[in-house]
Amino acid sequence: MSELSSTFVRLHARLAPVAFVPEVRLHQADEPIGLWELTEGEFSSDRPPPFWAFAWAGGQALARYVTDHPELVAGRRVLDLASGSGLVAIAAARAGAASVRAVEVDELAVAAVALNAEANGVRVDAEFGDILDGDAGDAEVVLAGDVFYSEAMARRVLRFLLRAARAGAPALVGDPGRAFLPRDRFDEVAAYDVPVPEALESVRVKRTTVWRLRAGLPGAAS
Repeated sequence: MSELSSTFVRLHARLAPVAFVPEVRLHQADEPIGLWELTEGEFSSDRPPPFWAFAWAGGQALARYVTDHPELVAGRRVLDLASGSGLVAIAAARAGAASVRAVEVDELAVAAVALNAEANGVRVDAEFGDILDGDAGDAEVVLAGDVFYSEAMARRVLRFLLRAARAGAPALVGDPGRAFLPRDRFDEVAAYDVPVPEALESVRVKRTTVWRLRAGLPGAAS
């Protein structure tokens, strides 16, 4: 991670406990809209939106589930897809994962993940890159919080998760009712009422579900 990215995260986000997973502290933005405009505007117009600066409902629910069910990840290699702030990755590391790889397409997010992991006293390997057209590597569990927010993203994520699951890695996602979640592909494992920033979600609490992907048969159509 670059020093510029780390400095930007420290400057624009404050380290604080996560509302629904207070065991974890993250660098979080106090004022969402201003930071959103800054990262899309003057700071760098080609950057993704600052998903790393907020504890999104899907990530909070998934992190809560992992924290309460450490046997899911304990002693296993974990991949956190589209990691954002690193919340889910950090929860997995705290729960005893053998290793945690957090992948992001935003350099600021990679910096945030590294800073947040350090603040929580855990090791997370933060990686910059788009791996959705590939596979999950040696991951034994794949986690993804709030990734079904657009049609194009949903298609790519589903194909990636199916490949991982068919290779033997359970795939769990946290989702607060986003429009593009293919519910018929998943089984519900938990549901929570998760506090969220009203400026982002227009509500203060979102009902959020943790789902486990049904892998289907090897070689089946995706």
